[in-house]
Amino acid sequence: MKTKPAGNLRGTILCCVLLLTTSLFARESTDVIIMKNGDHLTGEIKGLNAGVLYMSMQYILGTSSVEWSNVARLESKQLFLVKTEDGSVYTGTLNTANTSSSRPMEIVVVETSGKEVINSARIVEMDTTSSKFLQRFNGSINTGIIYSKGNQSTQYNLGSEISYPRPRWGAEASYNSTLSSSTGATASTRNQLNAQAFRLLRWDNWFYTGLGSFLQSSEQGIVRQTTFGGGVGRYLKNSNAARVSLVGGFVGQNTIYQSNIVTQNLGSGLIAANLQFFRFNKTNGSIQAVLMPAVSEPGRLKFNMNASYYIKLTGNLSWTASFYGNWDNRPPNGLSGSDYGSSSGLSWTFGNK
Repeated sequence: MKTKPAGNLRGTILCCVLLLTTSLFARESTDVIIMKNGDHLTGEIKGLNAGVLYMSMQYILGTSSVEWSNVARLESKQLFLVKTEDGSVYTGTLNTANTSSSRPMEIVVVETSGKEVINSARIVEMDTTSSKFLQRFNGSINTGIIYSKGNQSTQYNLGSEISYPRPRWGAEASYNSTLSSSTGATASTRNQLNAQAFRLLRWDNWFYTGLGSFLQSSEQGIVRQTTFGGGVGRYLKNSNAARVSLVGGFVGQNTIYQSNIVTQNLGSGLIAANLQFFRFNKTNGSIQAVLMPAVSEPGRLKFNMNASYYIKLTGNLSWTASFYGNWDNRPPNGLSGSDYGSSSGLSWTFGNK
């Protein structure tokens, strides 16, 4: 009896996934944007981020980028989450208030409880949302690979991010995996999964957050490291050019090291900083740094950092370069106290952006 080749089966599954994804995120293309120079654009507004309004049109391949400051009017029947500089969040459909040409554009957010008029200069982010659960997600996938025949060397990296925005809260998760192997050497692997959820407080730009992470690192001899904790944070800067936040709190950490050398449980403080910066339709980057001073073992410090830089190529496709690093000033005897590396490759965004 003949069996179906595995490659054909994988191809069939991939096609089904792509078709399903397309249907899940499909929306009406009836949004209208009028630019200050008089141009009219009709399509589907994907969202606003870093001073860039993203829109897809049926007669143009991919996603078009429009500079937010050059938009004169817009109208959309889709549901949006509108976030302003002071941390306020509104949900509803959009249209433009009647304003004179000498005044900044004002956006009318039509909510179930009434209307809210917002100066466009105050808006830093808009996300499309929906009554349908699966249409609320945003995300990206990036990968890269290097192969050398000379020493049979292979290096690859895989990363993904997904976020779920809501009016007063949000959740996001990321996964990163790297592998490096060559003839005559033991393969080096690292896998990390991070998850975080936050909720805005009633005070401007304040929020509380919970986080969890799982780490495996052959370089540091970590078989499994589990971290859970939370804290309170504040956005120090929240604009179309940059976003800076700082979080303080506590975490608990359990680490199982290779060859059963030792299993450690630590209680630590948490100081986390997040910096995101943008440049219209060109580049964007982010730096996340976490310092964990151990409370249960005074004098021990752990520090993690992740950085990424994106250069837009076309549509939803970008070139990305990233860096990761973990440091421990008191690792178990015989094990390394650090693990760091960099990678580059292609990145593709999906969902509402």
